[in-house]
Amino acid sequence: MPLDTGLESKLVALEAQAVQLSASLAEPDVTSDMDRYRSLSRSYSDSEPILAKFEEYRKAETELQGARELQSSEEDAEMRAMVAEEIKELEDRLETIEGELTVMLLPSDPADAKNVVLEIRAGTGGDEASLFAAELFRMYTRFAEGLRWKVKTTAISESAVGGVKEVIAIIEGEKVYSRLKFESGVHRVQRVPETETQGRVHTSAVTVAVLPEADDVEVEIDPNELRVDTFCSSGPGGQSVNTTQSAVRITHIPSNLVVQCQDEKSWHKNKAQAMKVLRSRLYDKLRREQHDEIAKERKGMVGSGDRSEKIRTYNFPQNRVTDHRLGLTVHNLSSILNGEIAELIDAMVIHDQTERLKQEMQA
Repeated sequence: MPLDTGLESKLVALEAQAVQLSASLAEPDVTSDMDRYRSLSRSYSDSEPILAKFEEYRKAETELQGARELQSSEEDAEMRAMVAEEIKELEDRLETIEGELTVMLLPSDPADAKNVVLEIRAGTGGDEASLFAAELFRMYTRFAEGLRWKVKTTAISESAVGGVKEVIAIIEGEKVYSRLKFESGVHRVQRVPETETQGRVHTSAVTVAVLPEADDVEVEIDPNELRVDTFCSSGPGGQSVNTTQSAVRITHIPSNLVVQCQDEKSWHKNKAQAMKVLRSRLYDKLRREQHDEIAKERKGMVGSGDRSEKIRTYNFPQNRVTDHRLGLTVHNLSSILNGEIAELIDAMVIHDQTERLKQEMQA
């Protein structure tokens, strides 16, 4: 049961590349250039699970060949029936592994391994939207903690009722963007606010943006195109947090993007964090422009990722969460808001893989 010719060619080429990468990593002076060393290590690490799966295929293929030879030479009817059953199991196993290899070899997003800048903003719904924005931030923080990712808040604007109007955080860990990239969009909440006397359900909205963190090399920013302002950090209602001019607001004049950071006590640290967010926003803008060009030719896959696109509804009276892109509904709202969102994320990843497989077959 031979592999698809094109798939096998890719796997053989990947094997040769892995041998070359291994040799490069064994060179005495490889660590003299840490960026190159990290790149080589990442590429080698990424190839290992694919090649392990390829080896699993080869072993099953060898077993199948042996079983077929045994069947052709076996005279006992009962034994032939047992071997026939084994052959069927091996053929099914090979088909499954081939499908897994096909998915593993799909072109990966270069940003998948990156950390992210998470931005959550309260939309329509006033105080209720700000309360839900705070709950979503807690949900993502809990999810990140479960994966041992590091969450660092760079800017937060709190509302008078204990919610947040806006929060920006950097999440660092292993392949963060690959897990969170489908969370961008509008998240709706339907529930009865505490201030509602007649028990009516209100609908509010929160916008989530997940931006891959950009490196200095990927986005060059001309210092002459920046306006940097300093101001005193403030808390809810404009209350002063400290009296030093440590907070930073950076305006990128060509794009009119504005970023501010006041989480750190040091002006220099706040500026560094603000530049990190600005660079990520510019990188995201560039990626979106490229995506739009590709989408014109390929019609898109899992939604545009537009911030204005409604992706999920959290309905409190019915204890349900619905992902509108998948038509998937689950009835464990409290668990979801407690950070148990792996089910929703995994479903989106599988959907993305399925759609990309269709694109590959149509190409």
